[in-house]
Amino acid sequence: MRIDVLTLFPEMFEGVFGSSILGKARDKGLVSLSTLNFRDFSTNKHNTVDDTPYGGGGGMVLKPEPIFGAVEHLLGQAGNGEPEPSSAKPPRIVLMCPQGEPLTQRKAQELSGESHLIFVCGHYEGYDERIREHLVTDELSIGDYVLTGGELPAMVVIDTVVRLLPGVLGNEQSAVTDSFSDGLLEYPHYTRPPEFRGWKVPDVLLSGHHAEIDKWRRHQSLERTHSRRPELLHVVELTEKERKWLEERRRTENGSD
Repeated sequence: MRIDVLTLFPEMFEGVFGSSILGKARDKGLVSLSTLNFRDFSTNKHNTVDDTPYGGGGGMVLKPEPIFGAVEHLLGQAGNGEPEPSSAKPPRIVLMCPQGEPLTQRKAQELSGESHLIFVCGHYEGYDERIREHLVTDELSIGDYVLTGGELPAMVVIDTVVRLLPGVLGNEQSAVTDSFSDGLLEYPHYTRPPEFRGWKVPDVLLSGHHAEIDKWRRHQSLERTHSRRPELLHVVELTEKERKWLEERRRTENGSD
């Protein structure tokens, strides 16, 4: 996968792209991670990338020319600097924006199937609307709050996507069992020692009985999701036995017979 980030602050990505899982994935050649300062594509002598909004109002708005110019520059290059093959699939161009679609594990899985992603990180009051209408393919948000720029959200999205690529994680099963991968929160984990300060690991996990362990883990995921994020259960595929258990739990908690 090739990932390019358009940003006014490329230095913010240096530590993130060179460390931990992302750094290892890049070193192994599983992903190309690059930044491009779209100020370099400003069309005026002062290299400005923003201007006051038409109609008045506070703040500054990112101009369309630098963003379009930077994206078109990337579209004219392959990952090695050569021209992009005409047969190449167009990249997904992702605008980081508080108004965007909320990031979910399902969205990360969808993006992980792409070969080229371009992230646009804004600053100031917002974007010229023509960037939304005529350039980007996706708008993403990591939550209902506003940050000073799109760099931190882009890092979050890139991390969620890259860890899903084949070969990135040491154990491929890790991504499969993550919270939200099957719609539920992940079950509890334990490791050595089997007893710590009087707190013991559940006996089933020490039994070696894998079918019972799977059953326990599924039940724990249901329990945890019900107590912490019950709204997720509305869209999860449950067995008849699990539905009856959930109905019984709700009746008990509501104090009804």
